Amino acid sequence: MSENNQYTKTKVQPKDFTSGWLVALIIAGTGLTLPILFLGSEIALGVGFKKSMWAFGISTLVLTVLCMATTIIGHRSRLSTYMILHFSFGSYGAKIMNVIFGITLLGWFAVALELLSLAVKDTALEMLQWKVQQWPVIVILGTLIIITTNYGIKSLEKLANISVPILTAFLAYVVYKSMAVTSFSQIVEFVPYEPNMSLFKATSVLVGSSILFPVLMADFSRFVYNDRQSMIAVLGITIGFPIALLFSAIPSIQTGEVDIIKIMKDLDLVLPAFILLFISTWVGNASNLYSTSLTFSTVKEGWGYQKVTIICGLLGIGVALLGFSNYLFDFLDFLGILSPSISAIYIINFFWIKKQNYNLDELSKWEPSALISWAVSSVITVFTYLEVFELTHAYFIDSFLLGGTFYLIMNYKYLLTAPKDKL
Repeated sequence: MSENNQYTKTKVQPKDFTSGWLVALIIAGTGLTLPILFLGSEIALGVGFKKSMWAFGISTLVLTVLCMATTIIGHRSRLSTYMILHFSFGSYGAKIMNVIFGITLLGWFAVALELLSLAVKDTALEMLQWKVQQWPVIVILGTLIIITTNYGIKSLEKLANISVPILTAFLAYVVYKSMAVTSFSQIVEFVPYEPNMSLFKATSVLVGSSILFPVLMADFSRFVYNDRQSMIAVLGITIGFPIALLFSAIPSIQTGEVDIIKIMKDLDLVLPAFILLFISTWVGNASNLYSTSLTFSTVKEGWGYQKVTIICGLLGIGVALLGFSNYLFDFLDFLGILSPSISAIYIINFFWIKKQNYNLDELSKWEPSALISWAVSSVITVFTYLEVFELTHAYFIDSFLLGGTFYLIMNYKYLLTAPKDKL
């Protein structure tokens, strides 16, 4: 694609189509980053190996099913998520959604930046016996990520093509080395002496960690050649996500550590681990900033992609300096409440309301049925999350089903009167 044409508000042109495999690598690269590896370690040590495998599998299934629908929407419409939301929620309603997404993505950007800076700090201490302050590292790394993101998704592809396969092979070697110290049977039978979370909590945290992927999948799939290639892109989640979690879980069980640099210290692999994780987290966080910039480009009219990227990056650096990672689990729960219903609404809107035909000349200012469905489903999901009452026993599924159900009910007249050849 053109380096300076991110197609923020227009359809992607054929000259910039790319392979689904390249998109899958980018998505997989976001899994092989410090925040996801951290979650894999926390969950394995919190619930034990067998339960963590259930959590990894269930969360991956949920994310895969949602991504399969939204990736088709991105490919067939050739529009960014943020333009797609204009059709579902109206141009003004989409701005509300985009502000929520933008704030959320900035939070995730800040968490990844903070954990990466901590890895730099720990590595400097372990390898060079240097004690460095964390805040200058956050500022420097954040600036480098802003520069990278300004070159667009092509630069992410180049980094992912190199780093993801190498890091995957390296983590596989780490797992192998862990097995040499602790037998596989011991790892499989591992149960924490005092479990600090339930299987449901572990699954919810994992779904929350990547629940924006189904919503934002169109940002990537709109560039792929065809439907088959868009399904290949989903493999970045289906295969990459559980592999990343497993590769972090096993060494953590063997060492009893969550901090990746401390794990690598026990295995005498600090330097290579740091280099590869540095690159992969850089790629993943540049992807976060890329999506953030697309979001706010549709909120603030008249600002170019590069200007928005710089502003968003600076805001993310500021949030990281405030220590946002301390609220990571609460943050992920928040995503699990608000995001799934949005996916349900725009899936229904594309396939059943718009009949897979988005016309940029037919945008309305407001779509009350979508906004009301999202708001009501979110409020009810807050109550199921707080266990005031229960529906499916999984609040993120509650959010998806409630949002879709309310939206269908509010549009039933349209569905009943639509021509049969379009249903």
